[in-house]
Amino acid sequence: MLGQFDICRPGSVAEASAVVAERGDDAVFYAGGTELLILMKERLLEPALLVDIKTIPGLDAIALDPGGRSLLLGGLATHRAVERSPLVREVLPELAAMETAVANVRVRHAGTLGGNLCFAEPHSDPATLLIALDAAFTLASASGARDVPAADFCVGFLTTVREPEELLARITIPLPGAATRVAYERFKTHERPDASAAATLTVDDGVVTDARIAIGCVGERPTRVPEAERALIGQAPSPDAFAAAADLVRDLVEPTEDPFASSDYKRHLARTLTLRALARAGAADGGTNGR
Repeated sequence: MLGQFDICRPGSVAEASAVVAERGDDAVFYAGGTELLILMKERLLEPALLVDIKTIPGLDAIALDPGGRSLLLGGLATHRAVERSPLVREVLPELAAMETAVANVRVRHAGTLGGNLCFAEPHSDPATLLIALDAAFTLASASGARDVPAADFCVGFLTTVREPEELLARITIPLPGAATRVAYERFKTHERPDASAAATLTVDDGVVTDARIAIGCVGERPTRVPEAERALIGQAPSPDAFAAAADLVRDLVEPTEDPFASSDYKRHLARTLTLRALARAGAADGGTNGR
């Protein structure tokens, strides 16, 4: 049962931010509510005021930047909107495919990409892929805006660098070039993934010239594994090279213990999914590179 609360519907980012700044801990932003309402029902969070930002114009937009080099997703774009967007399917099909697997269709219809990222629940999909894609998040408030790399956004369990009065207004994703392929792999036994791995590989003249590997769901936050990335640079994309990088991932990830999976098991999952992602990204007919 939900407790008592009021709702206000500001007309702009600045107005919404000002309300939250003025009310302090009494107020929280409300978008899709798929995570927030669970906390409220369990009385783990009892705000006196929900600042409904769903009607602020432009925050649900899906478009390319003016130069056509980046995909811009409004923080209020729902998972379902991203999943079904013809533009996303054209320029970044791996993102659209990932969104089809988020939770269930009810959650995807209501839940927003920005809300998912800001909640920072460790067992979620989008952040891991966005880190591998070198995305940036625009945090906006009444005092202005700042951009934060996706890799730096989440700093711990349910914790991000976002200030309470800031909302995640936009996700900017540089579009992969023709030589870059993207792959995302996950394993789940319930609705949320137990482990995930995302990889991007750029291959020129038969060798890897750039690589990004992100691992999610095994620790408190999704992270890159730069040592494994560096091990691939200058190598031909091959099973041996991918296995060596996946071994580094297994050894370097920092899994959290829980009643359902041991650290060793999570390391095994991280290695297996990394190997699958790299194999698919390294195959000419495997991962996707957008347009």
